[in-house]
Amino acid sequence: MVNHDTQGAAMIDQHRHASAETAATPDDRNLLRPVLWLLLILSAAANITMSVIGAYMIGSGFGLITVACTVALVVHHYRHRRA
Repeated sequence: MVNHDTQGAAMIDQHRHASAETAATPDDRNLLRPVLWLLLILSAAANITMSVIGAYMIGSGFGLITVACTVALVVHHYRHRRA
């Protein structure tokens, strides 16, 4: 976006320019969600399996991965939802 000062010279809106550079490309966003979902499903299955066989410490690790993937998916959703 271009703003004009009082003398008519064009100035670049620095905030808008900086946010455009740091935004993820659509390809990055399209790849991240399926990877997070896959990790979520695999870590939840591993958590259940480890809990059933009695390996609670290992299962707890997979549980933490499951929670981290869930949080990452929620954050990703709220950052990239349409207004």
